[in-house]
Amino acid sequence: MTDRSRYSSPFAGRWASEEMIALFSEDEKFRTWRKLWIALAESERTLGLLITEEQIDELKAHADDINYDDAVRFEKEIRHDVMAHIKAYGLQCPQAAGIIHLGATSCYVCDNADLIIMRRALRLIEKKLKQAVRNLCDFALRYRALPTLGFTHFQPAQLTTVGKRACLWINDFVSDLDELQYRIEGLRFRGVKGTTGTQASFLDLFAGDHEKVRQLDAAVAAAFGFEKTEPVTGQTYSRKTDYRVLSALSGLAQSASKFATDIRLLQSLK
Repeated sequence: MTDRSRYSSPFAGRWASEEMIALFSEDEKFRTWRKLWIALAESERTLGLLITEEQIDELKAHADDINYDDAVRFEKEIRHDVMAHIKAYGLQCPQAAGIIHLGATSCYVCDNADLIIMRRALRLIEKKLKQAVRNLCDFALRYRALPTLGFTHFQPAQLTTVGKRACLWINDFVSDLDELQYRIEGLRFRGVKGTTGTQASFLDLFAGDHEKVRQLDAAVAAAFGFEKTEPVTGQTYSRKTDYRVLSALSGLAQSASKFATDIRLLQSLK
């Protein structure tokens, strides 16, 4: 039986934390899809579309008990993961089946879910990085006066202290923390943009009322704690976002590599 509560790969099994494995699991992904469908329906109802409270309650009642067997069966028939899960959710929620995903496109759930999970993952890394910096600060203070030989080009140079050397690693990690926090704060929601980013389907639903469509976009974003949405998208959010996040993670990985390499080199010295 497939364990959908854990992200599976040789790398994850060897190196990832339990929190990160759970965060990128199928369970978390598809639960987030359902939360997005609920938030969309609630916001559409608030703004005047004919969606009942009973339909919303039905969606909420089945937000977590994902009927994977039905979703897999539908996907084999229609070859579309989002539509398969819409149909599976509709089986559990017959009253609400007609309003699931109303006006939305596949990337409403796919991209927005990725951004939600991405931000949670970055916050987890931020938390662990802060703890690593605290631990290194304690180490640096403890050994601030312990003399040791410093090197340039890995050749003996001048005296330094063990604590001072640790401050080099701390400085890099603090720089990475600043960059990580900047990226977290600047991460924007894709939002409610429609099939090609024109919001045409939502304008149709709201009879051409641009202000209500803007309110819908903001309301769904706010439901997930995002203050800003992307001002312009196609079907997907800009992949510049992925690049910026990967760049921040690359910087952190470089600092960790230097730290580990320094320790490895130093332990070989007599």
